[in-house]
Amino acid sequence: MSQYDLTSAVAQHLDRHLVFPLLEFLGSKGLYDAADIEAAKLALIEKTNMVDYAVDIYQQLNQTDEVPEALVARRSDVVSRLKSLESAVRPITEFLSNEENVKLLKQDKTQNQAFLQKEFSIGPEQVDALYHFAKWNFECGNYSAAAEYLYHYRTLSTNPERTVSSLWGKVAADILLQEFGPAMDDILKLKEMIDVDTFAPVAKQLQQKAWLMHWSLFVFFNHENGLNALIDLFMQDRYLTAIQLTSQHLLRYLAVAVVVNKRRRNVLADLKRVISQEAYEYSDPVTEFVRCLFVDCDFDGAQEQLAKCEEVLDNDFFLVAAKDAFMEAARQFLFENYCRIHQAISIRSLSEKLGMDEEATEKWIVNLVRNARLNAKIDSKAGTVVMQNQTLGAYEQLLERARGLGLRTLDLSNAVFGAMRAA
Repeated sequence: MSQYDLTSAVAQHLDRHLVFPLLEFLGSKGLYDAADIEAAKLALIEKTNMVDYAVDIYQQLNQTDEVPEALVARRSDVVSRLKSLESAVRPITEFLSNEENVKLLKQDKTQNQAFLQKEFSIGPEQVDALYHFAKWNFECGNYSAAAEYLYHYRTLSTNPERTVSSLWGKVAADILLQEFGPAMDDILKLKEMIDVDTFAPVAKQLQQKAWLMHWSLFVFFNHENGLNALIDLFMQDRYLTAIQLTSQHLLRYLAVAVVVNKRRRNVLADLKRVISQEAYEYSDPVTEFVRCLFVDCDFDGAQEQLAKCEEVLDNDFFLVAAKDAFMEAARQFLFENYCRIHQAISIRSLSEKLGMDEEATEKWIVNLVRNARLNAKIDSKAGTVVMQNQTLGAYEQLLERARGLGLRTLDLSNAVFGAMRAA
């Protein structure tokens, strides 16, 4: 299933530190050779200041106790630079370590700068040093200190570009510390900053939206309201455009969020549309399941793709925890749609399609019929589920006819567009 691994595609939009958890996860799954995973870690970590970690990986990879001279020299440079930054930032860190001092700060950053300069001889140079010190700590893997210093830097800095940069760093640090509550708050702040920057070049806007959606995956799949937040973000027109132009693979995560979240079935039509549009550019068992079931009404195809989904999700860093919920919700969708177009259904046939034994299938159907409010009964002797005729009211009939007109209009417009392109 390595052909469905999205690590390399996702990693292009992440800070290198955020890629480490993905590589650790891949190493535990055995999709790739262990030596290749360790080599990838080493290549990644050599670009950071986590020299001791790089030494450990090098020694493990090469089965040696020797340390390369380059890493020894690099460690000396890192320690020297850290001490230099500590000295430059000491006045402001001592100020921030006193809670009573922090309480003296106001909302107005300009006023704070004048106050710090007058009362504590802390000027813009020390504030800039705090940014560099926080960034250096982050590169060294000291994410807790980095998050704290970046937070304080944002309250003091009047540099708009570095303020945004520090917020990205704060989000990354919170993610790596698994502080998903604060990370969610910062993701929303980043979104607001990106959305108001409408005069930025289009390429930059697309890039930042793509980054935000990729970074947010760590948060959305580990937060109690994460799936709703994912759907809200990804389904906004500008972000959906960014997905279609730069990151079609994100449709997998959007599809899982919509299928699992029963309260958000109202966005299913939009999901079907975008998956159909991008099928020529990107597809995997998850998106193909949605297309087969909801677009083509191909139940055999949907069942075939669903069988693949379990392994795909099990090998996806972000989705492994949602695997059981997705498989349950997907089976429910498959059953509901299958029942609506059949009068009588063999339980044995259903068990084969759902990948369950007959007894478990019967029990599952009993609960599902109740929850789905389908007018059906189970004939245990005949081993079938019998669907009862449901008479639609005038309002429901009107909705069905309007839906049919919409679909026919869509088919007609697609045919005209296809003819125009052919001409």
